[in-house]
Amino acid sequence: MRVCLDTNSLLPLFGSRSPFGDIKNALLTGDLELAVSTPILIEYEEVITRLSGRERWRQVAALFDHLEALHGTVHRTDSTYRFHVITADPDDNKFVDCAIAAQAQFVVTDDRHFAPLASSGYAPKPITLDGLRVELARRKSVVE
Repeated sequence: MRVCLDTNSLLPLFGSRSPFGDIKNALLTGDLELAVSTPILIEYEEVITRLSGRERWRQVAALFDHLEALHGTVHRTDSTYRFHVITADPDDNKFVDCAIAAQAQFVVTDDRHFAPLASSGYAPKPITLDGLRVELARRKSVVE
């Protein structure tokens, strides 16, 4: 399953007391693929550096590099087309554009601005971190 993580959903994955260890584990084992673009990586870097420092950003960037080298599950996609799905906060369109171009199933976010994506006609759907946990568990039970 391929997802694009809004910054507000990436940050909770790396806290020392994160309740989303199952999602982080799915990334680490290659069971969850991550779609990113240059604008998304720039936002990740800006926010993580501001909140947690440059070294923390280096650790996250190194993790992405390792995931790509180990599993090939980090898909760097820069869409040349802008879909303009999000009107309430146009800056959020970078996540939608990436998810569509990378053929992701979901944009993981807690931001209500992404609600129009659900009825946009495009394949990716917005889902929360909790919803992603449920989806991962559902898919795991289907495989077993």
